[in-house]
Amino acid sequence: MSDLLAAVAQVSALIAALALVHRPLGDYMARVYSSERHLRVERWMYRAVGADPDAEMRWPAYLRGVLAFSLVSVSLLYLLQRVQDKLPLSLGFAPIDPDQAFNTAASFVSNTNWQSYSGETAMSHLTQTAGLAVQNFVSAAVGMAVAIAMVRGFARSRTGELGNFWADLVRGVVRILLPISAVAAVVLVALGAVQNFADIHSVTTLTGDHQRLTGGAVASQEAIKDLGTNGGGFYNANSAHPFENPNGISNLLEIFLLLVIPFSLPRTFGTLVGSVRQGYAIVAAMAGIWLAGVIAVTWLEFAHPGAASQLAGGSMEGKEQRFGEGGSSLFAVSTTMTSTGSVDSFHDSFQGLSGGVLLFGMMIGEIAPGGVGSGLYGMLVMAVVAVFLAGLMVGRTPEYLGKKLGSRQIKLAACFILITPALVLIGTAVAMATGEGESSMTNTGAHGFSEVLYAYTSASNNNGSAFAGFGADTVYHNTALGLCMLLGRFLPMVFVLALAGSLAGQTPVPATAGTLRSDKPLFTGVLVATIVVVAGLTFFPALALGPLAEGLAV
Repeated sequence: MSDLLAAVAQVSALIAALALVHRPLGDYMARVYSSERHLRVERWMYRAVGADPDAEMRWPAYLRGVLAFSLVSVSLLYLLQRVQDKLPLSLGFAPIDPDQAFNTAASFVSNTNWQSYSGETAMSHLTQTAGLAVQNFVSAAVGMAVAIAMVRGFARSRTGELGNFWADLVRGVVRILLPISAVAAVVLVALGAVQNFADIHSVTTLTGDHQRLTGGAVASQEAIKDLGTNGGGFYNANSAHPFENPNGISNLLEIFLLLVIPFSLPRTFGTLVGSVRQGYAIVAAMAGIWLAGVIAVTWLEFAHPGAASQLAGGSMEGKEQRFGEGGSSLFAVSTTMTSTGSVDSFHDSFQGLSGGVLLFGMMIGEIAPGGVGSGLYGMLVMAVVAVFLAGLMVGRTPEYLGKKLGSRQIKLAACFILITPALVLIGTAVAMATGEGESSMTNTGAHGFSEVLYAYTSASNNNGSAFAGFGADTVYHNTALGLCMLLGRFLPMVFVLALAGSLAGQTPVPATAGTLRSDKPLFTGVLVATIVVVAGLTFFPALALGPLAEGLAV
């Protein structure tokens, strides 16, 4: 009972902290992206890439900026891994194999941070900081930029211009991600996280054995990995490692970091479109789904039947004693619903139905509250679909924020929604049909299938967490999952920006008595129902073969 009360206290404290910063951070981000002033350091960056930050872009130009920057990022990160043994701070590590280097480059540039390697035994200090940590910043800023472009599509009229990608990218890094992560890194160091560029140390364990320990710029990378909903851990154990996550306070701080920007962006959206109530409707839908997931997983992990589980106070397999079921469940739900992928426990050890909830959190598109930027634009696309469906039910032409939703807008929204399920289901089916999935399973039966399904769901949704029993470090999976990450990240952006451009070019239509009020609880309910039904109809057969079959067999 005391553990359960502690879990409730953690959730309550987290909600209070997020509510406290929702308005000031959301309004600050709105000012950042609407400001006409450029800082001196920002001007230096614009000159370095030859960009004019005041030049407005239509959606094709904005998309070209996103894709060009990301292509260069993939290439440079791949090259850095391949030659890390010849560069300073190498720690004596060999260059990364080509397939794994491609997988890692695709992973970090797509904001997935899936890792099929152990960072402390594979990546040099230079690769970790100049490569992986830098991508943690810029890949998050790319997602935020696309989200802001989508918001401008609703806020602007009679123009196809969505802002300037380079200005949005630089401002997101310089004015939002860097300041917050710097403060968070200092706090993590104060709590006990490691921050150095030390060589490998050999230490004697309590049993007299020798163990090699790698230090590094851990706290600074930990801060941005959570704040940017990246998830790539410095160590293979990720946030279960005490050098990354020393205690219960740091654990709660890390959960706060991975939720704070996604839950504040709806306020930014409401401010920029001129109606904060619209932002409240969106954040209410996000919060409702997230809280339902937290309650479900926490209850399932505490109440799982079995003598060993009951004696331990709940299912403790794969969990840190420091965090228990409550802290582990809260972290697990938050990380799978935010495209973060950071873990403080091993999801492969969660009960069947608990693992199903974590899977479903990714399958709905990670929009509750979703990744930095990607959660907001994913939720806005679902809002377009919800308004369209509501319009069909009452026989009216659907409108959202004064914009008519015609066949072009709905086709673009439908394409956005269909991309990820296609990647997940086709990727899983091909892996199972070729035997590559089965050969990588640690377990058999329903749980083994869940391992494969989880891997392709995580990669295609740009999450990065895994059922740890899945052996992903093969040429096939490194390549296939890398392609899923890139397609799952950048194909949806094509349709988001095209949708934003079509909305920005419209002339606003006045609201009438028959217009669905999208700032009311009724709309929030319709939005949540649309999200759950669409994901449920798409993924129920796959879930029935994996986590549902496993959970119901207990």
